[in-house]
Amino acid sequence: MDSAAFNHPYFGAFVMFVLTLVAFQATFFLQRVVSRKLAQRQGDKLKSAPYECGPIPIKQGNRISHQFYIIAVLFVLFDVEVIFMIPWALEYRNLGILGFVEMLAFIGLLVVGFLFAWKRGALAWQDIK
Repeated sequence: MDSAAFNHPYFGAFVMFVLTLVAFQATFFLQRVVSRKLAQRQGDKLKSAPYECGPIPIKQGNRISHQFYIIAVLFVLFDVEVIFMIPWALEYRNLGILGFVEMLAFIGLLVVGFLFAWKRGALAWQDIK
């Protein structure tokens, strides 16, 4: 390999990327090995034991409604989209009328997404029966 490859402006970023991937894989592997060695295998007895003076726990199936997931995803989606408005608000005067029109289009897309989710019933809470 010639020295021109080492003089490339992105060579350092590539090396850091590769080192990061190797470090992540090594850390992940080490964590799995150590946790399996140190884990106690008798967790079922401990989990079903009463805590201090509490009632004896009863095993039941996990019945978590999918509505929790849908509401959480919609919250994260719209929350992240609204964060994009902060830099626009700070640079509003420098962006001019084109920046204003682009933000109106962005808000319009958010409203369309919100109305779509509302129309599909994603925001209506149903009881589990």
